[in-house]
Amino acid sequence: MPPSSYSRSEHLRALWPWLPLWTAAALLAIFSHGPMPLYSTRTLAVAWEMWQHGHWLVPYNNGAPYSEKAPLLFWLIHAGWFVFGVSDVWPRVLEVIFGGTQLVLLAALARRLFPDRPWVSRAAPWMLLALGYAFLFGLQVMYDVLLAVWTLAALLCLTRTPAREEPRWWLFGLCLGFGLLTKGPVMALHVVFPWLLGPLWNAWAARHRTRWYGLGLLAFLLGFAMLLAWALPAGFSGGEAYRQRLFFTQTAGRVVNAFDHARPVWWYVLALPVLLFPFSGWPRAWAALVLLRRPLDAGVRFALCWVLPVFVTFSLISGKQLYYPLPEFAGAVLLLAGAVALLRERRPALAYNGWLGTWPLAVGGIAFAVFLFLLPWLVQTRHLHGEWFDNTAPYSRFFSVVFLLLGALLLLRGRGEMRRLAFAGLLGTLAVNTLFTLTLWPRYDLTPTTRLLGAADAQGRAIGFTGVYEGQFHFAGRLEHPITELYGDAAVEAFARAHPNGLIVTHPDHLDADALRYPLLVQPFRSSWVVVWPATTLADLRAGHRPAEPAQPTRIYPNPDGRYRQLP
Repeated sequence: MPPSSYSRSEHLRALWPWLPLWTAAALLAIFSHGPMPLYSTRTLAVAWEMWQHGHWLVPYNNGAPYSEKAPLLFWLIHAGWFVFGVSDVWPRVLEVIFGGTQLVLLAALARRLFPDRPWVSRAAPWMLLALGYAFLFGLQVMYDVLLAVWTLAALLCLTRTPAREEPRWWLFGLCLGFGLLTKGPVMALHVVFPWLLGPLWNAWAARHRTRWYGLGLLAFLLGFAMLLAWALPAGFSGGEAYRQRLFFTQTAGRVVNAFDHARPVWWYVLALPVLLFPFSGWPRAWAALVLLRRPLDAGVRFALCWVLPVFVTFSLISGKQLYYPLPEFAGAVLLLAGAVALLRERRPALAYNGWLGTWPLAVGGIAFAVFLFLLPWLVQTRHLHGEWFDNTAPYSRFFSVVFLLLGALLLLRGRGEMRRLAFAGLLGTLAVNTLFTLTLWPRYDLTPTTRLLGAADAQGRAIGFTGVYEGQFHFAGRLEHPITELYGDAAVEAFARAHPNGLIVTHPDHLDADALRYPLLVQPFRSSWVVVWPATTLADLRAGHRPAEPAQPTRIYPNPDGRYRQLP
């Protein structure tokens, strides 16, 4: 029975076992440690401030309107908080729901685009769930996975169904609008090329070009009308500075001469092996792409019309981050799955050639397992030294067994090669995340500082921060007042005079003797430190005066023996 005639129960059975497997792995990973600074904590801080102060229209961050993002994700977080109460549990569950929805939509899109090749619809979700970077970034409370959901939903509306060839234009416009309300005008970039190039992959569009482009344009207008229905009143409510940033700076400022994340044109090309791992290490995938020849399936043409123009456009845009093209990961998977399906049909000798199998990834996994097994000896003999090696050594032999088994799995040959690779990729990524939690998470866990600042804020004590504050303390500490950003010694001195019982947070790269003697708290953060000072003490030190002996000893985290402990 072709996929186009699947019943509802057959669609549900098609979700087994990849959706339960991915959901279990995602829940284990996302709750293995707290929300990650600075991505997740900033999103939660904005949602918290909107919730705390009743700013439902304009997002706020640290007391000021937040123009960087549209509000849909914050509204969804608020909906869960209204039902379940305020915590970081619902936002993380929400991200898992987004990720699972993305996989389901991809499977549905593959069924419609490859009706005569059911292997593609079965393989595509397996391949997407195995992408290590996409999985790990999906653990962040961020906007891009939700954006990917709206992108796939919008593109699904452009494809034919057994009962209807013409796209569902009003649904396309609604999905576009929800995507615009998730991350702004960049949503249009993710869907505009499959629409503009529709006659190249869609037979109905080739026959009805006027209707395709006319109704498509109306759908885009509907989507932008939804965005403007929020942006216009929000712009007037947020003030002139917010309005300027919302309508001009946040879009135009990232395209040419970006104010943030500026990188060269070829940057994404170098990042492709990381973004597409483990399939970037699968020779059969490369052979399928290199040997791709006409005639091409409508699905392969769709994927090319989607992925290639967006990739080129993102490369030309000045501001770049690895997660910007996250919605296109699904398109890349469609292209890979379609190419492999064509290879299986047209060149079966190559499609099942053992030398094009997963053995390079198996060798890499086994080599990593050997390294982990030897790591305790390498650390003990001082051949390797450093915080990560020292912290990993107690756990490394357990994880060496995990990667040895995964490597052995990838050495197997025969049917099911792609699923074995996807299964190994997912479990390997989960193992890496677990290893991070056991070894490096203490350098990202701001719980001690957050508790101290939360208590100070509840007492009405002002808090300052030297440099740019990214909202990392607001949600976890349930802060209700803004943190003052301080630039230079004069600002520190003025803050101390105005708030003699206040606190100031610094983030030095190195600690000196004063930083171990006079502050209230010192803890590591990433490759630097977070230090909390009494405001007057820091001002005296900056002015060259030696303060009196501290009233209480400095609390340093972790302990000198390297073990992490919580604030009493």
